[in-house]
Order: sequence, then C-alpha cells, then structure tokens
Amino acid sequence: MSDRIVKKKRKRQEAAPAETEETIDAGEPLLKKSKWSDKRRVLVFCSRGITHRPRHLMNDMRVLLPHSKADTKLDRKDNLFVVNEVCELRNCNWCLFLEMRKKRNCFLWLASTPHGPSAKFLVENIHTMDEMKMTGNCLRGSRPVLSFDSELDKTPQYKLLKLMLERIFTTPQNHPRSKPFVDHVFSFSLVDNRIHFRNFQILDEGENLVEVGPRFCLNLIRIFDGSFGGATLYENPLREV
Repeated sequence: MSDRIVKKKRKRQEAAPAETEETIDAGEPLLKKSKWSDKRRVLVFCSRGITHRPRHLMNDMRVLLPHSKADTKLDRKDNLFVVNEVCELRNCNWCLFLEMRKKRNCFLWLASTPHGPSAKFLVENIHTMDEMKMTGNCLRGSRPVLSFDSELDKTPQYKLLKLMLERIFTTPQNHPRSKPFVDHVFSFSLVDNRIHFRNFQILDEGENLVEVGPRFCLNLIRIFDGSFGGATLYENPLREV
C-alpha cells in the first residue's frame, strides 16, 4: 500500500508542472481578483448662491469623476475651513469646491484635505455638456487618459498644479464605481496663463477624437500651503480679480 501511495504522489508532482505550462501556453493564466488599493475620494460640491451654469458644471464633474462624492451646499456664512470637516465626515482626501460672489464671479478650489496644499482659480468661459450638445458620447464611469501641456512643466507653480489635477481627475484603478475601459481624454493646456480643460472621446482606436464637454478655463489666483488657507506659496500678478 505504501508503494502505491508513493507512486501516486510522484504522478501528481510530475503532472502539476505540465498543467501549468499548458495554461501559460494557452494564454489563459489564473488571475487573482484585483482589489481597490488607492483609496482616493474627491468631494465635489458648492456653496449656496451659485447660478445655474456653475451648478451644471458641478454636476458634469460628478459624472466625469466616478470616484467623487456629493454633499449638500455649504452656507456662505461658514468659514472655508469647515470644508475640511465636511471632507473628513465624507471620508474624502481631495476636494473640488465651487463658490460664487456677487452672482458674477465663479471661483474653484482644488485642495488636498486636511493638510493642503490648495489652489484658488477664477473659472471663465464655462460651457456645460447639455449646453454644447456635442456628438461625442463616452461611456459613463470609464477611466480617462490625462493629457498635459508641456508648458505646465516649466514653472514650479504649474508643476504643483499638474500634480494636483492628476490626483483629482485620475480615476483609481479597480474602483468599484468605475469601468475597466479607457475611451476619453482629459486635456489640460496652458494658453494666456490660463488652464483650458477639454474632454474628448476616443474613436477608431485612438486615431480620431471627438469633443464631449464640458469646457472651461481656470485663471490661477493663489496657491496656499494649507487646505483652504495658510501661507501663500504663489500669487498670480496677472490675475484680473
């Protein structure tokens, strides 16, 4: 009986590597289920008193960022440092916050909560997806390709903004609300000291691009070392506000 058991073990050991080679040659290896390791979440919300155009832009950002979360509007009387507490309650480590002043100027905050840095922009030339009515139609929840202008690498302030935009607009791999497809491109180009945002759908295996929307321009005002405040790291001398 012992000899039979030894022979069976030898046959199993000899058969195991053969089965592994056949699996590898067939191109169908056994893959483990991947986990969502990058726990990056972006809180996208606004303050009370914004007009319809920035509000629709905020909704477009929530659609484009499957790893984003929403919250109720912030009271204008509250200090901006309250946003850090809201992000903590929502378990978010990045924030995209819109506020309005005098029903005319729309400002956008990009912040890494709760320690910073953060940047404040004046949002110009807003065109939402519903308003533009483009022919492009990318898959909702798909992961984007980020395209940055080479001009963003020439100055320290724009290098920092590039890193912040990359962390906010890149959908984490294997996120439960995202789809394993890449069918659109987020373009960030620097023209006239303004960052222009465009969203394009990829067609015909990457040979053609069709704009989807939205589109807007970010005029940098100031960069802070903290989240929604702190020491000023950079102030734009060419700003118009």
